[in-house]
Amino acid sequence: MSTGHFRIATLATVLLGLSTPLSAAPDGPLKPFKDDLFSGQAVLETRDGGDFEVIDYQELRDINGRDQIPERRAKAKYVSLGVKKQQANETLNLATGPLPVTRVGRAEGAAFTVIFIHGRGGDRRLGSNDFSFGGNFNRLKNLAVDNGGVYYAPSVPSFDAAGVAAVGGLVAHARAVSPGRPVILACASMGSFICWGIARETAAVADLAGMMIMGGATDPDFSKSAFAKTKLPLYFSHGSADSVYAATDQIALYDRLKKAGYPTRFTLFATGSHGTPVRMTDWRDAINWILSAK
Repeated sequence: MSTGHFRIATLATVLLGLSTPLSAAPDGPLKPFKDDLFSGQAVLETRDGGDFEVIDYQELRDINGRDQIPERRAKAKYVSLGVKKQQANETLNLATGPLPVTRVGRAEGAAFTVIFIHGRGGDRRLGSNDFSFGGNFNRLKNLAVDNGGVYYAPSVPSFDAAGVAAVGGLVAHARAVSPGRPVILACASMGSFICWGIARETAAVADLAGMMIMGGATDPDFSKSAFAKTKLPLYFSHGSADSVYAATDQIALYDRLKKAGYPTRFTLFATGSHGTPVRMTDWRDAINWILSAK
């Protein structure tokens, strides 16, 4: 069963403002990539018309059964390494200063941009590792390249105002080199502080199409942010047994937003821990929903 329950755009060209359209799939503008391995997650519970879902997660199956070396190296069928031909480590000289990134896909004229922000102790290597987290980042890379987009994994210098400024500079860069194309910011764990900070920056919000919070902290004042006032789509994924940031806090924020008619979705992985969303989030489903949300 797919986890895709979202609004369907009738024309990718209208949705994304592209002169060359993405290859439209039945459930969104991004065409499938290894969906049989990454999108077959069983739904245990659903509400809010499918916007809130509880997904079946089992460590023995989803880690030990998926990895050749548990939590270190995914089995070969979960990765496709040809995409590395379009991968580069570079330092971008942004208005906010130099920022080391791994870029996968087009340096200019990308159909869309996804930026992943790591948590504490991470750097660009976490978001560019093909074999960790069950091959989920390798799938994201292939989704970006196959659909004419670009994926950035930066090394965030800190999780305070300086880090927010650096990522804001990257967001502005993404829009400058691919004018008029959507930019999605995805933040995991402590990286969520960057997303919540960016949400308060009017200029950065103007350059975004949506955000993803993956096993992150909760922002009780999010509703006051520029992002919230613009009503850009916000996607949450979280493990129910997360011992770092409580799932109940994030669900409470989702419920408040949903009650107010905000465009938001929540995927909860039953029994999942803090790192589960990075391993299990269905990137194609989440990106397609953000690109298609109204």
